[in-house]
Amino acid sequence: MSDKLKQAVTDLEIDDIAPLVRQALDDGEAPTAVLGEMCAGMGVVGELFEKGEYYLADLVLAGEGMKEGLEVLEPHLKAGETGAKGTVVLCTVKGDIHDIGKNLVATMLSSSGFKVVDLGTDVPESAVVEAVRANDAVGIGLSVLLTSMVQSIADVVSALEAAGLRSKVKIAIGGACTTQELADKMGVDAIGRDAVEAVRIFESFCA
Repeated sequence: MSDKLKQAVTDLEIDDIAPLVRQALDDGEAPTAVLGEMCAGMGVVGELFEKGEYYLADLVLAGEGMKEGLEVLEPHLKAGETGAKGTVVLCTVKGDIHDIGKNLVATMLSSSGFKVVDLGTDVPESAVVEAVRANDAVGIGLSVLLTSMVQSIADVVSALEAAGLRSKVKIAIGGACTTQELADKMGVDAIGRDAVEAVRIFESFCA
């Protein structure tokens, strides 16, 4: 059964994913094994995306299928198993309300074993600090699409420093206006180009 599940994710057979998860659980497969097969399928989707064989729309579609599968699976997982790799706080920065990229990163991180605390859009730096403190987060993902809002990244960094948390957490940024030069200037740890790269970045933060 698990091979069928991995294949369904890989082939973007989205409507089949949740039923296959239910069937696998009914057949007595371990929930963690089912999660592993879903993640394996998503890994293949990510590889195909990076090769140019799948497009952003395909990545979004696969992410939606993973969400549906996880909704079925999560009640069967022990507390903490879906967040075994650590907790990541995600948001779109203050002054920016774009969320498509952030939502996709959230889905990819969740399906890869992270606990995701998604604060939404137009989030002030104080809320980021509080979320990091409350959830003992290992990483922060800041999305910014508007060039006029990049100062909000620096505001988050400054607030974390003032709270004594900056050394305890890694920060990655992403969005159309972000560059390596901006990342260096703002004092963050990484820049991600897409949701697949985001998973690698946060995994490296936890290594």
